[in-house]
Amino acid sequence: MEDELGRGFWLKLLGICLAVGIGGMLLFVLLGTAWYAWGFFGTLLLFGGLLLLWAWIYDRRQTKPKY
Repeated sequence: MEDELGRGFWLKLLGICLAVGIGGMLLFVLLGTAWYAWGFFGTLLLFGGLLLLWAWIYDRRQTKPKY
């Protein structure tokens, strides 16, 4: 029995790490741009609105009957 992890595991792990890194970079760029353009309260309103939109979409998908 082999005790090694396969090449597929390491490629998937690398892909996940790259996706998290790129997503984090995009989040910080968006946050910095909003902060520079609108200040603290504008940024707070923007991300609050985005979170409310995401919560509304999530809620709508959860209330549909599943067959």
